[in-house]
Amino acid sequence: MQHALQTYGANSGGSRNIAGHSPLVEALEASIAELHKKPAALYFSSGFAANEAALSTLGSQLSGCVIFSDELNHASMIEGIRHSGARKVIWRHNDLGHLEELLASFPKSIPKIIAFESLYSMCGTVAPITAICDLAEKYGAITFMDEAHAIGLYGPRGAGVAEHLDFTASQSNYFTGRTIMDRVDVISGSTSKGLGTMGGYIASSRRLIDMIRSVAKGFIFTTTQSPAVMAGAHAAIQYQLHSIGSRIMLHRNVTSVKRKMSQFDLPILPNRSHLVPVMVGDAELTRRVTDLLFDEYNIYVQPINSPTVAVKTERFRISPTGAHGPAQQDALVSALVEIWDRLSLRKASDWRREQGWDDVASGQLWTDEQLKLVPSIIGDGHMRLPTRERLEDTMLSSALG
Repeated sequence: MQHALQTYGANSGGSRNIAGHSPLVEALEASIAELHKKPAALYFSSGFAANEAALSTLGSQLSGCVIFSDELNHASMIEGIRHSGARKVIWRHNDLGHLEELLASFPKSIPKIIAFESLYSMCGTVAPITAICDLAEKYGAITFMDEAHAIGLYGPRGAGVAEHLDFTASQSNYFTGRTIMDRVDVISGSTSKGLGTMGGYIASSRRLIDMIRSVAKGFIFTTTQSPAVMAGAHAAIQYQLHSIGSRIMLHRNVTSVKRKMSQFDLPILPNRSHLVPVMVGDAELTRRVTDLLFDEYNIYVQPINSPTVAVKTERFRISPTGAHGPAQQDALVSALVEIWDRLSLRKASDWRREQGWDDVASGQLWTDEQLKLVPSIIGDGHMRLPTRERLEDTMLSSALG
């Protein structure tokens, strides 16, 4: 990033169609396409911009299109669908029966898009991606999937949940079959979360990417991201492609935190992901808990209230990292136990009785076998790069390859 800043300056100079196009963005888009094993990719200034621009363009360019949207989709997807002018049909969250019922009510000849997320950030639920692809193929629909909250955190190469579901096949250099990731027509993602920089993107066929590039206002009339940021995003993707260790360390810690919290009946909303949503069920009490954590225990978490989540489901979300070791985990759990007792808050057993929760500690996407891959296979989890290769040479070779 420092080299890109010194070489290209702080600003890209304009939109992609004027002065903002460069080998840096070409290399970054080549890396994104490589990550998702798609023919092409398009980079935007943010994940919100990518979803809004792509869905608004697809919906407007496919005459008579109907977009089927999961009820918990992100605001960026909702805005894109709204701006497309296409007819929107909302299906109940992850309810395949309801989705099929709605799809079957339209002629197969009508263009359709099924828009959903691989991993939903407020509850941690995971989409039934394979089954959604089955329905899309049965009823002639395009699949549009947002992997923003999974990039860098799932899969042997960090490509997200779809890749993770084909873990063994995705690891192999010799597998020639069609993977779940291959079956998803359009994948959107973010370089602002697991990749630690800024920006968003879509990956798909060359024809679809060219259409979005040519029509989407959110792409055409936006200044290209800073060269330093694009260099950082490129490097982050290349790191993830060649290093599984950071993901494994994170998920080991997530599994440990969830198990420790479950031992004290703390109310984690059940899910299979790395997210740890802790239920409170009252806006004022949620704020009180997060204030106490920060003021008395030096632990920062953000309260999540309406309209982000429904009233009476207020919560806060813990996001353990690979750096949160046993001592920090124990300090967190101890603080939560003390606060829960002090405020007489509902425990997991209370929520389970009222809501019919499943066991929160079971069914994680990362299996015990996958979490044991370190260190026998990948060593310390750190990628080795040629020390003498210059940044621009690395990025140009990636773009041309």
